[in-house]
Amino acid sequence: MNNTVRIVKNWLPDILWICCIYFLSTRSFSADNTYRILAPVLRFFMPHISAAEIFTIHFLVRKAAHVTEYCVGSFLLFHSFRKTMRLERPWLWVLYSLVIILVIAATDEYHQSFVASRTSSIIDVGYDLLGGLLGQGVCMMLYKLQGSRKKESDIHQDC
Repeated sequence: MNNTVRIVKNWLPDILWICCIYFLSTRSFSADNTYRILAPVLRFFMPHISAAEIFTIHFLVRKAAHVTEYCVGSFLLFHSFRKTMRLERPWLWVLYSLVIILVIAATDEYHQSFVASRTSSIIDVGYDLLGGLLGQGVCMMLYKLQGSRKKESDIHQDC
């Protein structure tokens, strides 16, 4: 396979996911708009829910979305670095992925500062970084597990 095709194939999901993150930073996904969708759904399934409880659930859903979208981005970055950079130190894939996650999170919040219906918060960058850290932790755990299985397989083949 051509090297350029291999690189594009491995990095295209990352680029598309970053575009998705920036799209979620638009006016369409402001707190007011997501509240208008979530509140009626919650009231339908829980007719006796209070306004304060709806507010709390809405807040938690939005923060969980930060963690989730950056966790997914983190997985994609780790995979792309792993497939395109041959390194003897896999922790560098983690470091590079986290640096990119931090840059995306910071620029995403900066972008939101220009959207009238959105707010920009350094705390949200923290939630994003938490998602990135969570993703990298899982990636390294799976990578180590895969490595130990491969070593075990090699041992059995030698017997």
